[in-house]
Amino acid sequence: MLWGTPNLLTVSRIVAIPVFIAVFFVEGFWSHWLAAAIFVAAATTDYLDGHLARRWSMQSPLGRCFDPIADKLLVAAAIVMLVAFDRAPLLPSLVIVGREIAVSGLREFLAEVRVGLPVSRLAKWKTGVQMAAITLLLVGSAAPAWLYVPEIGDLGLWVAAILTLVTGYDYLRVGLKHMTPEAPAISGAKPTGRP
Repeated sequence: MLWGTPNLLTVSRIVAIPVFIAVFFVEGFWSHWLAAAIFVAAATTDYLDGHLARRWSMQSPLGRCFDPIADKLLVAAAIVMLVAFDRAPLLPSLVIVGREIAVSGLREFLAEVRVGLPVSRLAKWKTGVQMAAITLLLVGSAAPAWLYVPEIGDLGLWVAAILTLVTGYDYLRVGLKHMTPEAPAISGAKPTGRP
């Protein structure tokens, strides 16, 4: 079913992004909490759409196409807005966004030669740390000072950036094996998961 619940959840993640961005321009500490709540809700749909699609046998080409796009748009929007409002460090932010673009290009190439790029355990850890760090940075100074939320968020983003480089290199190594002249033109494997 084209517009089943899993696909609606995926599309809702994309639709939430303009609202999420608009909240940044609202003054008051409550807007920090609202932005964090929208981000967490949108990020949760990432787990739910895939889980429900598999459980209800409702996987579709539309879902496979838009799910990684929605994920990357959400993360990129959050990081760009945090940097623009001077609430996140620039260097790890550039590393994370740059890696997402590079891996997207790599996945597109590998899909053409029918090679899967399975998600590694470390990549899952990277995603978890990244989402937690972004959430903390979104709350930022709205949290009580004694919790050191912005500082922990900064540290988390640096850790996510390091994991991003490691996992990005791992994926690049896999991709390079299929870019050499002696690499087989087509592999029987199908693309699986998303890094």
